[in-house]
Amino acid sequence: MSVTLTLLALRQLRPNARHVLWPRIDQKSCLKAVSAAGLTPVPIENLLDGDELRTDLDALAAKLSEIGADDVLCVLTTTSCFAPRGVDKLLDVARLCAEQGVPHLCNNAYGVQCDRCMKAIASASRHGRLDCFIQSTDKNFLVPVGGAIVATADGRHGPELLAKVRSTYAGRASISPVLDLFCTLLHLGADGWLRLLERRRASFPDFRRKLEAVAAKHGERVLHTPNNGISMSVTLTPPEGSKPAGSLGASLFVRLVSGLRVVTPSAAGKTVGGIPFESYGAHYSGYPCAYFSVACAIGIADGDVDLFLRRLDKALAEWKKPPRQPKAKAGGADGAAGNGSCAAKDRDLAKDFRPNPSAKEFVPAAQPAPCMTAAPPCSVEKAEEKGAAAE
Repeated sequence: MSVTLTLLALRQLRPNARHVLWPRIDQKSCLKAVSAAGLTPVPIENLLDGDELRTDLDALAAKLSEIGADDVLCVLTTTSCFAPRGVDKLLDVARLCAEQGVPHLCNNAYGVQCDRCMKAIASASRHGRLDCFIQSTDKNFLVPVGGAIVATADGRHGPELLAKVRSTYAGRASISPVLDLFCTLLHLGADGWLRLLERRRASFPDFRRKLEAVAAKHGERVLHTPNNGISMSVTLTPPEGSKPAGSLGASLFVRLVSGLRVVTPSAAGKTVGGIPFESYGAHYSGYPCAYFSVACAIGIADGDVDLFLRRLDKALAEWKKPPRQPKAKAGGADGAAGNGSCAAKDRDLAKDFRPNPSAKEFVPAAQPAPCMTAAPPCSVEKAEEKGAAAE
């Protein structure tokens, strides 16, 4: 909603511009934010650089020239995202926007906790054009979902846009996100929050090293994504006849592991916000392998990492296990023995039931009659008399 509000404010400064150039990131909220503002998103496909997906600057420049700078409201880039996508090339995009006189917004969803994202924002603001950047409070400050911060480090273009955002806001929103953030920061203090950031930063290489060991144990590898300091991805190579890749996420979910994202590239198309995509969810059309992504986010502890990796190890072993072969039926060609086995099972099942003399239907023998459950000392006859009297 904060991205939508910022785009609506920017429309007042550029009323004739209707297009938003958007290096592709497969999260529906980004497209919905643009569409909700009544604008036309123009996805720019990423480049595959080894394992990592990076911004295609040539395609961005070509599309900007094709549409025309006057018809482009802004370029909407992204810092924090699921691997194997890396941080957008903010500095190069900022320089292009400065040359063409086009505003530049950045979706910095959970990038405040990552020094790499914040350094990219600072560099783009100082040496190019980055009008403002937007981040979530819940993803960066350990508060409930519902708040966001719109900020700028660009003294030339940012203040005017922020003033327009303030004047565009209609009011009447809940104060809960502000109170949550205020109370949390008072509790942590500046030193406490900085310690959390440092612990997350220090945990990332250790998490990656341990994840590589677990992946190698099961014949997989961690994808090389040097420009993503929060998220990591591991390949998924299903053996012949194994379960689909998506079942791994379900297996971990029942083990109380949430947030893991399994992606299976497919040629099947999907339309989101009126725009067709191929292999939606992978940030790229035709990524060469299936994978799952995990994140080393603020608040993580060493015990959390070790517990997750133990459960991941078990889930991968279960997922890699070949399916059981159906047993051959015993007996002759006419299947008489098989039918006999079924008849025996039916007889065993019938033993669990007996007729209840006080009722017209059969009830399981293992369960007491309803009257005995309600009043243990009461006999069946007395229960029937009480029931008749009640009627």
